[in-house]
Parts: sequence; C-alpha cells; structure tokens
Amino acid sequence: MEVLYPTFHPSARTLDIKIILNRCHPIRGFVYDDSFFGDGQAIDVLVRARKRSRPVCSGCKRKGPTYDTAREARGFNFIPLWGFTVILWYCMRRVDCRQCGVTVEAVPWATGKERACLVYQYFLAFWAKRLAWTDVARVFHTSWGVVFRAVEHVVSWGLEHRNLDGIKAIGIDEIAVWSGHRYLTVVYQLDAGVRRLLWVGHGRTKGTCRAFFVWFGQARRTALEFVSSDMWRSCIDVVAHWAPQAVHVLDRFHIVKRLNEAVDQVRRSESKTLGKAGFRPIKNTRWCLLKRLDKLAPSQLDKLVDLLGYNLRTVRAYLHKEAFEAFWRYRSATWAGWFLDAWCKRVMRSRLPPLKAIARSLRNHRELILNWFRAKKEISQAVVEAMNANAKLAIRKARGFRAYHNVRIALFHQLGHLPEPSFSTHQFW
Repeated sequence: MEVLYPTFHPSARTLDIKIILNRCHPIRGFVYDDSFFGDGQAIDVLVRARKRSRPVCSGCKRKGPTYDTAREARGFNFIPLWGFTVILWYCMRRVDCRQCGVTVEAVPWATGKERACLVYQYFLAFWAKRLAWTDVARVFHTSWGVVFRAVEHVVSWGLEHRNLDGIKAIGIDEIAVWSGHRYLTVVYQLDAGVRRLLWVGHGRTKGTCRAFFVWFGQARRTALEFVSSDMWRSCIDVVAHWAPQAVHVLDRFHIVKRLNEAVDQVRRSESKTLGKAGFRPIKNTRWCLLKRLDKLAPSQLDKLVDLLGYNLRTVRAYLHKEAFEAFWRYRSATWAGWFLDAWCKRVMRSRLPPLKAIARSLRNHRELILNWFRAKKEISQAVVEAMNANAKLAIRKARGFRAYHNVRIALFHQLGHLPEPSFSTHQFW
C-alpha cells in the first residue's frame, strides 16, 4: 500500500530546536548555539553574542566595550516545549560604560536579575488570569514566586502604557479583604463599553478617597461628568470638594439593600416578641418578605398571602418597602422628588424605628438620590458591586493575600483590562 506524505517545499530544511527558536523567538545581536538534553526533563540551549557585537549597559542602555565575560553561564527559563523545560544558557558580559562604570550588560530576553525570559513571564501571566497562581506554578513546574513576579511585571508594564483619557464616569466603593474590618478602596471606570479598575487604595478613610483624586490629576477631574458611590459620608464630602462639577449619583442598589435590612430587623424583633407568647406567624418568612414578588416560589407566595392577613409591624414595614418600588419607575427628577417626600412623611409616622432611620437618611441625601434620574438611570452602583464580586473571586481564587501589594497586583491583573505587549514574530498561546 502506498503511503502519502505532505508535500515538502524544495527549500525546506530539517527542523531542530535552533531553527524553531530562531523562527518564534529571534534575538537581535545574539545567536542560538548548541542544544542538548540536560538533567531530567530539560532542554538546554546555549546562547552566544554575535562576533564584534557590543554589549548594552544595564544602567544607561548605551552600548559600550566589553570589560570581561563570565566563565559560568546564567540560565533563563523559557516556555516549556512538548512537556520539556527549556533553559537558555548565556555567559553574561560586563560593560565598561563611560557613564555608569563597569556594569553587567542588559540582555533583550530578560530584565534585571530575573531568571525567567520575558516571553515566559507573559506566558505565565496569561494562564494566571485563568487559573489560581498555585495551579499555574504546579502545571508548569515552577514556583509561586516566579508566577507572581511574572504577573507583577505584566501589570507594571500595563499600568505604564494604559490610556486614561476620556474618562467621564467613575464608581467608588470599598471591599473587605482581611479579617478585622480592613478594607480596600477601589475606583472603577463606568463609561459605556469601558468598565475597568482604575485605582486601588489601602484603607477606607477620607484620606484614601482624597488620594485617588490627587493621583487622577486636575485635567481628568474636571472632565468627570458622573460619580457613583454609596452613602459613605467621607466619600460624599471628598467628591463635592474635588469634583464639584460632576453629578454625584446615589443609586437604588444601596437604598434597596438598606430597606431590606430594615424590614428584616423589624421582622426579627417582632418574631422574638411573639415567640415568647407562643404565637409564630412570622416564622420562616424572611425570604418571603425580602424577595421580589415575581421571584417568589408558589409556596412562598402562599405564605406571604397568609402573613398579610395579620396586623403586624412586619407587615406594615413590608408594605412601605413595596410602596417605595414605585419611586424607581419615575422618569422626571421633579416628580420622583415629590414621591420621595411623600413616602418619607408617611414612614416618619409609622412608629417603625428602623424605617424611620432610612427615611431620615433619604431626606439628608435627597438631591444625590435624585441625581440618578438626572443621569438618565445610566450610572448604576450595581455595576460596581458586580465588579467587586469579581475582585473577591480573584482574591478567593488565590486563597487570599497577606500583603496589600500582592492584592493590588492581582486586582489590576484581573479587572484592569491593561494593555499587553505584542509579539511581532509568534504568538505562544
């Protein structure tokens, strides 16, 4: 039987590791020399400088004469090939630089004293977005520290090359990352089609919020049109001082959340009181009161109908909460303000302290709440909360971080949508 093989080009050569490396990862001023199997599952590739080439100073990046050459080669980890670890070995030269003195040369495939090639760092950072960093280290037979330094390098490069022009809307919030009520302040860009992490600050103070606006710069601050946040007083004061022209929006997410918490507080208090008297109509009704009507299961809906037949404080709190849902259906800020004033007036006469506290808070933040309508309902803190969920997922995927710097690197890597260096020869993934 005749065996058919692919048609070879007349000028094609037999492939070896040197030809593959020259095709996918050429190094200007250097050549790949011999290659052979090293210890274990490793391929060792020797690299040497071209004849009459001059080394580059690692300080000023200028070429200079060779002072001497190391006798012992330094190994640089390359992208694994077919399950084999690939190591580039090169004898470093020292440069007799006029400006910096005698320094070790800078090589184009690595930075500083890093023992991993740049392309290998980009490769690890790519997989670190999709897997836990420990899993990446285990799969590619390296250490967690190598993966972290790879991600750190890619994030640093992206932060230096990202474009911050044209930012019109931002969202400010905080996330808890450690035990003991320790927080990070995060700022996101909320423009249509561009939603990314802009800034991370340590702590949840007025100074932290102020530090963002100082970093953001005056030109970008004056270009802001919308700022979204929760009812954190320090943030409201800082935004009013540093971006007074922006429409500061307090949207429905946190208001609805606080209303639900107030209803649940009334339910728990009344359930405890009635339980002592042996009367338990409110038992197992928490989610019947907190979920939307269209989300209730048939059994929950039947239980809610039975509960509404009682004259209880919990029922009155629930009815006030449901009545407030009409507020979000308004289109005009004027009519929405009229409804808000009327609702707060009724609640202040309800003799329900948790709801009265909510009504006082809504009155104090009246104009900021109505800004949600002035922004045409396009700026929502719900987007910020969704990105916070992704941030917590990134932290949880890494089993947590002890240092603030590591958390910051992980968050920017996952949520920053940072630019990445492009390859002119070959894409490795």
